[in-house]
Amino acid sequence: MGRKFIYDQLVIASHNLGKIDEITELMAPLGITVRNSVELQLPEPIEDGLTFTENATIKAISASNNTGLPALSDDSGLSINALSGAPGIYSARWAETNNGRDFNVAMERIHNELIKHDDLTAQFTCALALSWPDGHIETFEGILNGKIIWPPRGTKGFGYDPIFQKLGDSRTFGEIEPMEKQNISHRAIAFNKMLESCFLQKDD
Repeated sequence: MGRKFIYDQLVIASHNLGKIDEITELMAPLGITVRNSVELQLPEPIEDGLTFTENATIKAISASNNTGLPALSDDSGLSINALSGAPGIYSARWAETNNGRDFNVAMERIHNELIKHDDLTAQFTCALALSWPDGHIETFEGILNGKIIWPPRGTKGFGYDPIFQKLGDSRTFGEIEPMEKQNISHRAIAFNKMLESCFLQKDD
């Protein structure tokens, strides 16, 4: 078991509005006041970790240090087997353009690089880091297997959702209703691990 969470406030250490919305919805049943990095105008730390967990930890610690509050950070991405795990931790960077972040550009790049490959299998990975103001960290990981499809389908998700199809499903994540996605996604897997470890402990 991890450390029990006893605070009534939590900062979502993210500037990604899609992630903020998903995590806020996941936190809603807990009755905790949720803030976020955009609302609090927190700086974006340099994510120089080598894994999803390392980058999530960097963001959570930065938010805790800047607010004095506990913080929850998500680092997630798409890993494609035929591309040796790329884009992986660089999933957001593949979408960077001179005009900001554009995941249509990133999805087109993936399509072009996969043309010469038969293996379309991929994973969505989510690492969560929960940081206490005293520096304590708990981390959790969720992995969801699937494959890449083309062309993109659906407008209900964000990021790479329109080209990711969960194993055993005929829909992309861009076609799945947000409430359903929250129950089956890589983020939900990691979140449920965190709930069981830190939020659903019984008092002694």
